[in-house]
Amino acid sequence: MRTNGYLMESEEEARRLDLKTDPATIERHARWAGLQEGMRVADLGCGSGKTTFHLNKLTGAKGETIGIDNSEQRIEFAKKHYAAEGVQFELADIRSDLSGYGKFDFIWVRFVLEYYGSTADEIIQNISQVLKPGGIMCLIDLDYNCLTHYGLPKRLESTMLGLRRTLEQKADFDPLAGRKLYSYLYDLGYTDLDVTVEAHHLIFGELSEVDKFNWTKKVEVGGKLSGYPFDEYDGGYDEFYEEFQNIFSHPRRFTYTPVILCQGKKLS
Repeated sequence: MRTNGYLMESEEEARRLDLKTDPATIERHARWAGLQEGMRVADLGCGSGKTTFHLNKLTGAKGETIGIDNSEQRIEFAKKHYAAEGVQFELADIRSDLSGYGKFDFIWVRFVLEYYGSTADEIIQNISQVLKPGGIMCLIDLDYNCLTHYGLPKRLESTMLGLRRTLEQKADFDPLAGRKLYSYLYDLGYTDLDVTVEAHHLIFGELSEVDKFNWTKKVEVGGKLSGYPFDEYDGGYDEFYEEFQNIFSHPRRFTYTPVILCQGKKLS
């Protein structure tokens, strides 16, 4: 189903990630986590590079930020759109040995672990090795991802739940990743742990173009790659996709997804 462990892989994924990333939110979350000027930062699973660029702004002239992603397409997008002083982009898998990139004061992992459900704890153990003692790790992920809607017909709601189960089983997707972040850092002995929760998706009324593109791609790519049969629909996936678009575009629809942020300091 996947060539590199990433469910949402498509030719337009860098653009989708870029459009849905809000710089003000990135900077607010990074300050909450303790990012300071002069830090050496790793943005792991950096996507389009937009987040890397804005994290680096907070580190000032003496800081340095490396964005790492396992997609050549996204790394090339990042280099093209977000090259800047103090910013570096590298093609690598965060499950591999990262020691060649040196040690970091601050590690940022945002919207990545949900795609590695069965190995998320191993990923955290691996990346923890390149964090300096006293350094900060910030984990951010969604909880009950893409599953909290009101106003869906029963057939569509049933299909969405079936799609979720299929993605969990066949694609290692974890829609409940957010609630597990605290335990990962706790089990590794991180100190000064802190957690906060807020809305990531909060969609009601008229659908914005960004939300329309983001969710259309989520359903299109995830649905097609899932292997789910869509037996609830005589027309299969195409009929499902059309109904989702129609319902999701209606201003009566209400959708929200909580995002959970957890940060802590490495003891040794």
